[in-house]
Amino acid sequence: MLRRGISAAKPWRPDMPPITDHPLRYKLANELHARPFPSLTTPCRAVYLAVKRPKDAASRDRDEDFAHLIDLLDRHGTAHPSPGATHFSARIGQNTVKWEQHTEFVTYTVFLPGLGERPFDPADFSVFPQDWLDKAPGVRVTSAMIRVERRMDDDDIRARLEDWLVPESIAVSEVIDREAVIAGDFRIDPGGHQRFAVFTKSSVGHRRAGRIVQRLCEIETYKSMSMLGFTRMKEISPRMGEIDRELTRLMQVMTEGEGHEEATLKTLLSVTAELEKISAQVSFRLGATEAYEAIVGQRIAVLREERFQGRQTFSEFMMRRYDPAMRTVKSSAKRLESMTARATRAADLLRTRVEVGRSAQNQQLLESMDRRAELQLRLQHTVEGLSVVAISYYAVSLVSYLLYPVAEALGLSKGTMTAAAVVPVVLVVWLMIRRIRHHVERAGPDL
Repeated sequence: MLRRGISAAKPWRPDMPPITDHPLRYKLANELHARPFPSLTTPCRAVYLAVKRPKDAASRDRDEDFAHLIDLLDRHGTAHPSPGATHFSARIGQNTVKWEQHTEFVTYTVFLPGLGERPFDPADFSVFPQDWLDKAPGVRVTSAMIRVERRMDDDDIRARLEDWLVPESIAVSEVIDREAVIAGDFRIDPGGHQRFAVFTKSSVGHRRAGRIVQRLCEIETYKSMSMLGFTRMKEISPRMGEIDRELTRLMQVMTEGEGHEEATLKTLLSVTAELEKISAQVSFRLGATEAYEAIVGQRIAVLREERFQGRQTFSEFMMRRYDPAMRTVKSSAKRLESMTARATRAADLLRTRVEVGRSAQNQQLLESMDRRAELQLRLQHTVEGLSVVAISYYAVSLVSYLLYPVAEALGLSKGTMTAAAVVPVVLVVWLMIRRIRHHVERAGPDL
């Protein structure tokens, strides 16, 4: 029995409106299932191709990728994917094609039944017509040929791998709880492709075999894509060395106080601007390289490798050959970041020194102006006194001419009358000039 004050929940009725879904609910849920693994029947083969635009691949026109796929499908009379699709799988003749569109590249994987006339036959790649390849909206990042067959005796596997792959570069391991053996040498064969071999036990299902092949394709693709960051950093490394030496020289000039500070600041700001420009140019590639490297490590980890007949595993191969390149990229990125920070700090310090110097010069200029104003005031007072004398002289002369008739009437001489007029006239002139000066001083701030 419910306590008083607590009501039972109302039962749901069909006529009640459902809760409103978030606009992206289904899209986000479907994203988790966007790229399903292929289902493979052993034995089989796979040919793999990754295409990327040489520049600005992330901002490319993706409709061109879609149109290129449609061209391939039309050659086999295959139905088209829905507009805006980022992945697609369909039959083309006796084979199955799997297409995926990624941020920077597009991949095509064609699965062929059986093992063919000879291992890693370059003719298998003819599933991609040459004229169709020539019209690809980009260049080949990597391509691979993968051979999947039933697992046999370990010695037979070793003999086959030594015949197919380069012995000093080969990486072999047992994966997914020793259910399969994978091998590759990460070298480009005479046909222009990477080679991978997969040997599975009969207990390995179709989808599990598909996951292994998919992992190998992803390892090769993301390994190649991340190496683009390595080559990019090698390209800018010489210029970074020149900038580093120039930055060191400028900081030495600052420390020793040599040269003109404003000229040094101008050069330092130019160096800082160039470093910021380089950082902006490589920021996307560095971020992508970091992401691709993480994916390579994750794809290898999920295979759960174990050593096969003492051979190096995929993870050991990456540790010896691939990881040093990635460490070089990371160290170059840190160096670039450190140089940018150093240049910024040095520019701020030198700018402060220049501003302090300018403040001192301004202070001296103000003091000089104060002294000049004081001299001008003294000169003004002197000129004012002289002005009173000069004006009074002419004023007395004029007044004397006016008073001469009065002097004759009073019986006074002209000299006496002139002398009597001097003091009043000078006083009037002085008061008049003083009044004018005070009026100008009061009106000065408003002018």
